[in-house]
Amino acid sequence: MISSCVNDFKLDEALNLFDETPQRDLIMWNLMIKGCISCGSLDMALKLFAEMPERNVVSWTTMISAFLKKGMVEQARGLFQEMPERDTAAWNAMIHGLFVNGRAEEASSMFELMPDRNVISWTTMISGLDQMGRNDEALSIFVKMVGIGMKLTASTLCSVLSSCAKTGELCLGIQLHGQIAKLGYAFDTYIVASLITFYANCKRIEEFVKIYYEKLFKNVVVWTSVLTGYGANDEHESALEVFLEMIRLGVFPNQSTFTSALNSSNEIEALGFGRGIHGTAVKLGFETDVFVGNALVVLYTKSGSIHDGIRSFKAIEKKNVVSWNTVIVGCAQHGCGEWAVAFLGQMMKAGVRPDGITFTGLLSACSHSGLWKKGRGLFTGLRRGSWVELKLEHYACMVDILCRSGEVAEAEELVEGMPVEANVSIWVALLSGCRGGEVEVEVAERVAERILRLDPGCTAGYVLLSNIYAGCGRWGDVARMRTRMKATGAVKETARSTYLN
Repeated sequence: MISSCVNDFKLDEALNLFDETPQRDLIMWNLMIKGCISCGSLDMALKLFAEMPERNVVSWTTMISAFLKKGMVEQARGLFQEMPERDTAAWNAMIHGLFVNGRAEEASSMFELMPDRNVISWTTMISGLDQMGRNDEALSIFVKMVGIGMKLTASTLCSVLSSCAKTGELCLGIQLHGQIAKLGYAFDTYIVASLITFYANCKRIEEFVKIYYEKLFKNVVVWTSVLTGYGANDEHESALEVFLEMIRLGVFPNQSTFTSALNSSNEIEALGFGRGIHGTAVKLGFETDVFVGNALVVLYTKSGSIHDGIRSFKAIEKKNVVSWNTVIVGCAQHGCGEWAVAFLGQMMKAGVRPDGITFTGLLSACSHSGLWKKGRGLFTGLRRGSWVELKLEHYACMVDILCRSGEVAEAEELVEGMPVEANVSIWVALLSGCRGGEVEVEVAERVAERILRLDPGCTAGYVLLSNIYAGCGRWGDVARMRTRMKATGAVKETARSTYLN
């Protein structure tokens, strides 16, 4: 009865039943504590834990896992150290929780201290390192695991294949494929999906398509892996064909399927197809999903439908920083600076902290909308505050703002005073902002020389300065630049239609 109430999230009823029970054994105490945690009442779980007449390893491990899930690492560590005895499951819970909280070094140290390790211990290490992007270390742990003769599970193989996919370890992945067949995992849905992702990341399209057609799974995970694999290899038409085939066969897409299909639609500018995917997402209730919503905003804003993009953004139920950044960048691309600034205000009210991408989008929006004073204010605030670390792209945006507002000399001074050395892109941005006039021509000449010292073959440096000379009627200097350009081997690319083969 208690278990049934907890499963229905009726915590008060479960607690009443627990209080009414005349004799409570250890299993019931543990069940009630776990129920409080699953219902989101950590304080009540901790109160019951303190009141327990006796505890076993399950009691301690349940509370440790709960603390780690909430990010309360120090509390979890304290309980772990207080445990009168620790089994392998308790060690595994700590290691897993440390990885979840981004503490890879501490997890690795704890793994080394373990008195006994089982297959879950090794798999937890491999999976944790893989998810934190430390894929070479994950593969090193796997080699040690195989060396001691530890049996491989489906979870182990999925994690190792993921690391192979990210590092491009084709040979090891192929060997794993052979082991999968020997161990009888060839029809495991998640392993098949991992194999497809592995071969797709290694640009082996034939192999992952062969696996797909050999098994003919109706599981959405496998279909999504194929769709995403095609997209990763720029085979976007094939990806969308897979999506259509899924629908035809009655395989219901999930959030990852929709996101990948929308990304492929965006890549080939298939707005009509994207609208169709959007309609399917609405029917299946995925329109409010943050990942699907973000992909929809990108699709519409890049296709010129800013209003549809904003509608999709507003439909997202739980917006993350990517959602806000996507709509702000979309507004910047459409020259809607006032809207971008308004979204920043809403973002702050929602309690989402802006990052570097947010301010790049805002500065770009101010530049392309004529909001130069607003852009200058934002940049000044960034330099004085500690919101984000200023990067080259922020300086490039500010250079563009200054040049557009006619402050070319100030733009040059800004670049000269940057805390990091400006690259060619920054100098080219400054040069492209020089329009004409005696002062601007002088700045342009100095900037062009900087560019050509950094990259003597930079075509943009020659062409932009030549165009500035032409705009001032200095045809002798135009001819001199063209001669110099030919002498260095820099060649201006011939313009051609994108519709020509």
